[in-house]
Amino acid sequence: MSDERLQRVLSCLSPVARQLDVLPSGRTAPDTPYVKLDTNENPFALPAIVMQGALNALERQYLYPENDNISLRDAAASAYGVTTDHVIAGNGSSELLGLIYRAFLAPGDRVAMVSPGFSFNRKLAMLQAADFVEVALTDRHSLPIEQLLSSPAADTKFILVANPNNPTGLFVPVADIERLVAQSDRLIVLDEAYVDFAPDNGLRLLNRYSNLLVLRTFSKSYAAAGIRVGFGFGHPELIGRLRNIQNVFNMNVIGQAVGISILAHRAAYEDNHRHIRHERQRVTAELSQLGFSVTPSHANFVLARVPEGQDGRWWQAALEKRKILVAFFPDRGLENCIRVSIGTKSQMDAFLVAASDISTRLETRHC
Repeated sequence: MSDERLQRVLSCLSPVARQLDVLPSGRTAPDTPYVKLDTNENPFALPAIVMQGALNALERQYLYPENDNISLRDAAASAYGVTTDHVIAGNGSSELLGLIYRAFLAPGDRVAMVSPGFSFNRKLAMLQAADFVEVALTDRHSLPIEQLLSSPAADTKFILVANPNNPTGLFVPVADIERLVAQSDRLIVLDEAYVDFAPDNGLRLLNRYSNLLVLRTFSKSYAAAGIRVGFGFGHPELIGRLRNIQNVFNMNVIGQAVGISILAHRAAYEDNHRHIRHERQRVTAELSQLGFSVTPSHANFVLARVPEGQDGRWWQAALEKRKILVAFFPDRGLENCIRVSIGTKSQMDAFLVAASDISTRLETRHC
């Protein structure tokens, strides 16, 4: 295609799509083994009984998956004590977030999020030509309810709250979530991606409030990030409308089968969750000894502010040279932090050895 023809084609893009940069090809996986602690995966194998569900599903690979995920939704409804009409199943909770943005936002509308939060929400708002309002979480122990209900967030179409929060790991009381939902006449989207590592959850609020939508995923606590299983729970009229704009056959047969099996065998993950809580506590203590300031976390990661006078991006690069991958965020207030996923004991040992070595070398250099 000539450049002239290409430009003619590109000129037909929507105004929003024209604002997007051309996405470069992603970086290939490194040849040498890395300790991957940058994307909050749960690195353990599926329990054997859950794995069997995946293998059985492969025998049906020639069939389209079940439309509307009805069996998976039935299983989730039974597991979480709601009716099937209260449940939507998705290709990860990220698909469900995209549906919410498409359903609620027109160009010029506004959406609010407690910040810092999941950065993908900014792109979802931009794709709808909507304004994105971020309300800072300034108190570790409570939700900024007044700020979420007043200008500039007052006229937003919906409000996003992640509990526990990513990337901080902070958990606010469910009573705060309830106060926000009770005082608002807008939709409150409660993202509980990490809630299985936390002391409480907001699913019980669905019985009392029709303006609440709770999101869950099996990517974090159930070691299924690569299989893509997510759920939304809300009022049947809202859920039914979201299901009506979902892509046909949005989940594959393996995702459906693994989701059903996980729901039937959640107890098989208790050791997994106990290990992550234990390692989270150990890593927090050892990083504190190295001069990091670690935010109390109720997720499967910790956010650590690097020692005073040092830089988060530098630490990320220094760890990567030692084959340890951690996350860095350039957002205001996070530029001196790294986020470290909690993995296996050997992975965390490798991370702590590398962090200690870097810290010792820095101290020697400044002596």
